[in-house]
Amino acid sequence: MKIRLSQLNPVIGDLTGNKDKIIRSIQNAEEDGIELLILPELMLTGYPPMDLLEKEAFRESCYQLNREIIDHTGAMTVIFGSITPNHSGVGRKCYNSAIVAANGDQIALVHKALLPTYDVFDDLRYFEPGSEFKPVVIGGVSFGITVCEDIWYNANEINYHIYDVNPAELLVEQGAQAIINISASPFTKYKPHSRRSMLQGHAKKYKRPLFYVNSVGAQTELVFDGDSLIADPQGNMLARAARFEECNLDIHYHAQDQGISILNAEPAALEDPPEEQSIFRALTLGLRDYMEKTGISDKVLVGLSGGIDSALVCAIAAEALGPENVIAVTMPSQFSSSGSVSDSEKLAQNLGIKLHEIAIKDIYDVFMDKLDPLFKDTEFGVAEENLQSRIRGNLLMTLSNKFGYMLLNTGNKSELAVGYCTLYGDMAGGLALISDVYKTEVYSIARWYNEKYHGKEIIPDSIIEKEPSAELRPDQKDTDSLPDYGTLDAVLKYYIEDQSSREEIIAQGIPEEVTDRVIGLVDRNEYKRYQSAPGLKVSPKSFGIGRRWPIVQRWTGHERKLKETEVSNKN
Repeated sequence: MKIRLSQLNPVIGDLTGNKDKIIRSIQNAEEDGIELLILPELMLTGYPPMDLLEKEAFRESCYQLNREIIDHTGAMTVIFGSITPNHSGVGRKCYNSAIVAANGDQIALVHKALLPTYDVFDDLRYFEPGSEFKPVVIGGVSFGITVCEDIWYNANEINYHIYDVNPAELLVEQGAQAIINISASPFTKYKPHSRRSMLQGHAKKYKRPLFYVNSVGAQTELVFDGDSLIADPQGNMLARAARFEECNLDIHYHAQDQGISILNAEPAALEDPPEEQSIFRALTLGLRDYMEKTGISDKVLVGLSGGIDSALVCAIAAEALGPENVIAVTMPSQFSSSGSVSDSEKLAQNLGIKLHEIAIKDIYDVFMDKLDPLFKDTEFGVAEENLQSRIRGNLLMTLSNKFGYMLLNTGNKSELAVGYCTLYGDMAGGLALISDVYKTEVYSIARWYNEKYHGKEIIPDSIIEKEPSAELRPDQKDTDSLPDYGTLDAVLKYYIEDQSSREEIIAQGIPEEVTDRVIGLVDRNEYKRYQSAPGLKVSPKSFGIGRRWPIVQRWTGHERKLKETEVSNKN
């Protein structure tokens, strides 16, 4: 049997466009002599469709287009993901299903059984869980078909509950000769290894070949990396599709002896790509798809400070959209170092992007003159520092409005976590590109970008080597207000991603006062994060839809030992 795994990039809600993409895939596969075509989870709707599923008109349109897709099938069998109606009259109104079709008929329907409700997932809000586990016979071969979470079965990155049903195991017990999984599994920096290990483990455990096809592309915060793969009954990975791009993976499967021949790919390498490379490619795809799928603009605007964060954002934007579509603005104040402008100029030249300069000292002086009667006899402080950030934010948003550019927020996860950012200032923007990337990771990716991706200095070494500073007062350094980023990021990872307790963090060798201070800053600044731009998720626990923390809460209040003058007051 000649099988094709086709990882495709749908657009959420573009039912007609997604339907056309499915039908083109069917036609192309038929022309290539494919006998079984396997497409990703919820390919028709895009994943996650969220509250679009609450619209009856949306659901009915999906059902009609399911029929149209089925009508386009011939002798080749097609498995594609979509929603199907729940006719029982009880429970949720639809299923997340794998539709199996051939010769213009639906020959089988498999409903997703394990509906995740952790992290960014909320499947149980919308879908009725499947409860029947029967293999589907295609071309004389009995296939156990599963949908995304069904194959993970308590092996995911974040588990808040334990499933008591193992779909793959039940299908094997029912006589499945091979396992198929159609997925929309979002990327995280640890996912390539954990997902591969899980899939190989299933194949080896059940002594069955496993065919896994995943979506690719970005949907708002989520990035899907594809990385479809095939494992043999011994758990060996035989082939692995390209990551972060649409592609096909073709095989010839001999069910009698479980033999698998790879038709269009090199033997799969066990080694996973460097983490820096994966994050860079995820952010590049995330930005490109965000722009194309929303249609907001063809061009982006970046406030270029001369620091590492805005430099990396510019590099990613130039890669994703082309340097001709990236406009940068440097806005020095009286506190900016000479290198802030010269480093920005060198970066812009290396990337080939446009750079404009708008000095803000005169604007700042006008504000201070107007505020002088009210600020009289007070010391220079946070308000005066943040005024500079808000002036820059206003200028950037005005340019965005005038020319239709989308402003990119350049704040990293470390800053967003502890509130080292200014509401209505540097937090402005349509997309927070690196908001799930820690400061230490920003440096690591920048070095990889120069050394491994380009093999030469693109982001100036002077930017990478300079000590981080907001440059909002004379001789300011980030360490004036925060622990060094190595320590800070360690605490943040323990607290946010690993969900470690205060005591567990201290047990890792972090000083008690540093632990209390960082935890307090994270909890106190949730109100800022509620007002931030959406960001691209690259970690197991990102801010936004992946971390639902109440602003008004007193559970963690006992851990706060901060004075009112702490950095958390930098509003």
